[in-house]
Amino acid sequence: MTSFSWLQASREAPLLEALRFEDTVWNFRDLGDEVDRTSRRLAALGAGPGAAVALRAQNGLDALRIAAATIELQAPLVLLHPRLTQAEEGALLAQAQPRVLALEGEPRQTERFEPLPAEVGVVMFTSGTSGRPRGAMLPWGALSAAVEASAALLPVAPGDRWLLCLPLCHIGGLSILLRCLRGRGSVVLAPRFRAAEVLALIERHRPTLLSVVPTMLHDLLEVDERNLLATLRAVLVGGAAAPAPLLERSARRGVLALTTYGLTEACSQVTTQRPRDASTSEPGVGRPLPGVALRLVSEEGAEVRPGAIGRIQIQGPTLMRGYLGESPISGWFDTGDLGSFDLAGHLHVHARRSDLIVTGGENVYPAEVEAQLLVGGGVLAAMVFGVPDPRWGQLVAAAIVPAPGFNPEAWRAAVLAAMAPHKRPRLFCVTDAIPLGPTGKPLRRLALELFQKRLSLL
Repeated sequence: MTSFSWLQASREAPLLEALRFEDTVWNFRDLGDEVDRTSRRLAALGAGPGAAVALRAQNGLDALRIAAATIELQAPLVLLHPRLTQAEEGALLAQAQPRVLALEGEPRQTERFEPLPAEVGVVMFTSGTSGRPRGAMLPWGALSAAVEASAALLPVAPGDRWLLCLPLCHIGGLSILLRCLRGRGSVVLAPRFRAAEVLALIERHRPTLLSVVPTMLHDLLEVDERNLLATLRAVLVGGAAAPAPLLERSARRGVLALTTYGLTEACSQVTTQRPRDASTSEPGVGRPLPGVALRLVSEEGAEVRPGAIGRIQIQGPTLMRGYLGESPISGWFDTGDLGSFDLAGHLHVHARRSDLIVTGGENVYPAEVEAQLLVGGGVLAAMVFGVPDPRWGQLVAAAIVPAPGFNPEAWRAAVLAAMAPHKRPRLFCVTDAIPLGPTGKPLRRLALELFQKRLSLL
C-alpha cells in the first residue's frame, strides 16, 4: 500500500525534482521542508486523524502546500471549489464540520467540529440528483489503491513531469499530486487552464504527461501551431465524453490521447485506455483498471451481454467509504451511468447519470440549479437541462415559468449572485408550463425538442 509522505520522499530522494511552479523548481528535500513547516502549524490547530482541514483549493503553491501537509498529518482533507458562493461554501462546511479552516490567509481553528472516521483521507462534494451536494468520504486505502492501479497502467518514474492544470479540488487534480509522489515524479503546477498558457508551460518545462477534459483538449489543439502536444508521452482525457472527431484529430497530430472513465466516488479512474501508437485512435474508454471490478446490469439487476446497454456498477478497493451522514456502502456501487461493453471488452459510456450536465469538465446537476432559480419568488417553476455544444460539451440551459410581476433583470442578477459560474444557465427561455411526468418530475428528455429553438443568452 502506498504511503503518502513528502517527508519520507525528502529522506529517500532529496535531490529529485518534485515541483515546478512559476519561476521556481523544488526538489523533494525543499518541498518536504515546506510541508513539514505547514503540517506543524496545522497540527497546532488540532488537525490530525479524524480532525479535518477544509481547504478552498485554488491552484497555487499555498493550496498545494496545505493539501500536502494535511495528507502528511493523515488528517482528512475537505476540498472546496474556489468558485463557490459564500452560501454554497457555508452549506458544505456545515456538513463536514472540520477542525481547521484554510479558506484565505492563515489557517484557523473552528469553534466546533465533528470528527470523521480515522480511515477517511479526503472528502469531496458531488451533487446528487436530489440537488443536495453529498460529501464522498475517500479512505486512505482507497486513494492508495487508485494510485497503484494507475501506476500499473501508466507508471510515473523519476524524470517524469505531470502538468497539473485541472483544479486541485477535483479528484483528477489531486490524483496527479499523489501519483507523482508515489513515483517520485515532478508536478508542473498551472494556476489555471488557458490554452496558450498551458502550451507555454509545455514548451518551457517539457512535461511527459497531461490530464485534461475534452474541452481543454479541443482548445489546446486549436492553438497548438507547433504541435507541442505531440511531445508528451500521453494525454489522459476524462471528466466527460470525448467526441470521436476530437480523438481522431488528436491521432492525426500524433498526440496519444487516452480516454478514461471515472468518478469521485471511486477515487478517479475506473477504466482507461492502454497506451498505443499515437497515430491511432480507439473507441470507448478502455478496460477496468487492475483491481477494479465493473459490471453492467439491466433495470432488473441482471448482467447484460456485450453490446447491450446497462447501468454501470463498480466494486473494489478504490471505492469510497460512503457519503457524509449516510450509511457506509457495501457490495456493488451503482454509478447511475449507462454503458456497454464491446466484444474486445472496452467500455462505452452512453449517458452520465441521467440528469447530469457536464460543461467544460464541471459537473452540474439540474435539481441544484433549479432550486436556486426558484429562490426569491420571481419564478414559479423551472427546468434545467443541457444543450450540446462543440466546445464545452454541454451548456446549462433553463426554461422558466415566470410569476406575476416577473422582473427579468432582477432575476438575472439574482441568478448570477447565487451560483458558481459553471452552474449558471447560459441560455434560457420563458414558457407557460414545464412538461412533467406522472410523478411530477420534469421530463428532461423533452427539453431540447420543446425549448432549444426558443433559447436566448442569459
